[in-house]
Amino acid sequence: MNHKGKRLFITGIPTSGKSYLAQKLANKLDGFAVLLDDLRKKISADEKYKKWTDFYFDKDEEKYFLQNSPEERWQDFVLQSEGLWPAFKAEIKKYQDEPRPVIFECVNLLPHLAKRSLNFPGIVLIGKSYEETLDRNRKSPRWGTTQRQQEMEAKNFFFEEGPLFKKEAIKYGYPVFETADEAFNYCLEKLS
Repeated sequence: MNHKGKRLFITGIPTSGKSYLAQKLANKLDGFAVLLDDLRKKISADEKYKKWTDFYFDKDEEKYFLQNSPEERWQDFVLQSEGLWPAFKAEIKKYQDEPRPVIFECVNLLPHLAKRSLNFPGIVLIGKSYEETLDRNRKSPRWGTTQRQQEMEAKNFFFEEGPLFKKEAIKYGYPVFETADEAFNYCLEKLS
């Protein structure tokens, strides 16, 4: 997929600052931040994607975390990401003639999918600490409504998904950063 302007993707664990970084870069460069996570709401009515957009919300969260190993949960996340990928690719393609910089942000934009389909750079954010991950998850809950559920999610994000995101990023040659602020100058250079 060829693009007229500079492109970058940002992925990583929930709460790591992906949206914040995408918006900050777009503002600095007079470009666009495309929050692909928001696309899930639009495609949830499509039967082809409904299974994946509702994948977690159709489950009892505590049972899911207690009955599935970290490896099984990661595999589910990979399957969800691959299931949603055609919709994300189609959205990315809509911007191919845009001459200004475009930053695509999404938790489901896994490095192996990007390497296979995208010809522009990207980064992975993995968070700085469990405490920060939990605090951000409490302020903007992803799934659970109780304190216990939010703690389970934060542990999963930081201690389980973070290392797996990092492993996949290294395998496919994408740089890893703990925070959006650490990544900003690198991203700015790639987009300038």
